[in-house]
Amino acid sequence: MTTHAMTAEDRLARLGITLPAPPEPFGTYVEAVQSGNMLFLSGMLPTEGQGAKFIGRVGAELDVEAGNKAAHLAALNGLAVARQYLGSLDKVTRIVRLGVSVATTGYVRDHPKVADGASELLQDIFGKDKNPCRLVYGVASLPLGTPVELEIIFEVAG
Repeated sequence: MTTHAMTAEDRLARLGITLPAPPEPFGTYVEAVQSGNMLFLSGMLPTEGQGAKFIGRVGAELDVEAGNKAAHLAALNGLAVARQYLGSLDKVTRIVRLGVSVATTGYVRDHPKVADGASELLQDIFGKDKNPCRLVYGVASLPLGTPVELEIIFEVAG
């Protein structure tokens, strides 16, 4: 009996996750750039189509739970971009870094709970052994008025 290690694409299917269409750039840039075995994604936002699904700052118009859901959606968009660029998420050998910017009022202290919306999805898809280092910080505003923007850097198979 052969044991088959579950791949990222297997986990997506098992979890019933359908990735959205990859977002189109909102300016003059590309969504992904590969340099050597590193794939850098442009800032991923919680968008659907050409618009923001979540608008507002955590601690003002949105609560921490909404921020967490926005981070989850931004991570789904990041996975969609990575899959479009690589052809398969199975080419990801490691998530190197996850940077999470959270638009807040300045009084919010729950940035990690917001960021976990992205971190937990990535862990569900790639496994704990591929968890990234993470930087989370609060900012005054983000593109399109969204509450969250993600920076994701993947290591990929050659």
